[in-house]
Amino acid sequence: MSDPESAILAALSASPAASIPDTYTFSSTHKLDHNQVVGVSKSLEGDAYVKLTELSTSFFVLGKEAESIVNDGSQEILVLAALIEAGDGGLSMPELQGAVGKDVCKIGMGNCLKNKWAKKEKDGKLVAVVKIEDVRDEVRELLQQLNEGGGDPKSLDDKAVTALKRRKLISLVTRKSYSIVRGPSYSSTRVKKAADLTKEMLDSGKWRETPFKEYNFKTLGESVGGGYLHPLLKVRAEFRKILMEMGFQEMPTNKWVESSFWNFDSLFQPQSHPARDAHDTFFIKEPAQTVSVPEEYYERVKTMHEVGGSGSIGYRYDFKREEAFKNLLRTHTTAVSSQMLYKLANQKGGFQPARYFSIDRVFRNETMDATHLCEFHQVEGLVADYNLSLGDLIGTIETFFRKIGITKLRFKPAFNPYTEPSMEIFGYHPDLKKWTEIGNSGMFRPEMLAPMGLPENVRVIAWGLSLERPTMIKYRIDNIRNLFGHKVDLGMTKNAPVCRFEAAEEVEQMQ
Repeated sequence: MSDPESAILAALSASPAASIPDTYTFSSTHKLDHNQVVGVSKSLEGDAYVKLTELSTSFFVLGKEAESIVNDGSQEILVLAALIEAGDGGLSMPELQGAVGKDVCKIGMGNCLKNKWAKKEKDGKLVAVVKIEDVRDEVRELLQQLNEGGGDPKSLDDKAVTALKRRKLISLVTRKSYSIVRGPSYSSTRVKKAADLTKEMLDSGKWRETPFKEYNFKTLGESVGGGYLHPLLKVRAEFRKILMEMGFQEMPTNKWVESSFWNFDSLFQPQSHPARDAHDTFFIKEPAQTVSVPEEYYERVKTMHEVGGSGSIGYRYDFKREEAFKNLLRTHTTAVSSQMLYKLANQKGGFQPARYFSIDRVFRNETMDATHLCEFHQVEGLVADYNLSLGDLIGTIETFFRKIGITKLRFKPAFNPYTEPSMEIFGYHPDLKKWTEIGNSGMFRPEMLAPMGLPENVRVIAWGLSLERPTMIKYRIDNIRNLFGHKVDLGMTKNAPVCRFEAAEEVEQMQ
């Protein structure tokens, strides 16, 4: 076997008019792989050594069944021969299958009856009615004729081709090949062109004799696909902008693992509360416990739980240190809010009014369905100032939701362990044409604030909602698993439009 490149260039070296009429025939003659010959030919064409012209050749190929017919005869002939051999008694179906096989029997019996070469007796047996020498095996003859013609479609008429195709004995194949002639840079030996000008070439002067590949300075580089923001991140960015416009400062929420002390105890949530069970909360196995908490603050929280204070009698139980020190995946970002309020109360210069917000991930051991996941994003805001009231809370909530286009709000009394009074927030959804719960709110209890060291007349109002629900409404997504998780369609992320919430005043002006 010769080298394809050498064989092609040698074949064209005989004269300027020399050519290779067909690469397929050329490959067969020189015992070369046709795919390799085509690949080398295209490479030579790229360097202008040769010119290629594409050829297309269509021909029929015989299937395995057709090859068997060419060798042994058609199924109907085999069935007829078996029936003749059986004599006047004929053969039953099982006997015929045993003689020629099930596949041959299935096709051959029907064609024998169709050609009236056999008949079925009253007892169900098949009997031959012609002699083998009186019939022609037309199928075999057609296949042999096609085979001898190299599969040329013109070797058979259309009726014969249709009959063979109907029996799925032949299939049409189109082969791509090329004719080759000399190119403008033809040479009997290819000299490899350099792609780069090197320091060594410049030093030696070899660059003067070295052929270089042509550079296309007009070609454009391949477009680079960038990343795309997930719809949740788009809505998060819009919420963050709105809250910062309202004067809120973002809290650091990058620590997902918290102690039970900050997540529950500092919020005046009893250690026997059902939310602290393993079926509602993800507890950490290693490390199972936190290292430390502010000791003085811990003692004040413990006292508030056990005996009360600030007008409260507490929960009247034995507060356990090992329970408070358990590590967990935070169930709400209020665990961060409690730490920020503690720092606010104990900062240099004393307490100063503040507005905080956070938008980050929280974890709960919930049953997953179309609207619930074990992890989701919580939007939380709080205001700490002197002599705040429930009216301030309602006004702040209405201002935020007005900025995202929701003006119809209702507030329903609710219970939370660490807020009193507490309210559920309902908004009217114009697309769904109904009222739907969109958040929760309340005023932090004195039992939570007093141990932190905040002045007695300081009140903290807070509210929160999930990030997923407004995102699903904004992007018309009906299943949360199509928004967040392993089932998310990356195409949806790529094509999701920019998120923009229109304030209620803008909507009214547009109308």
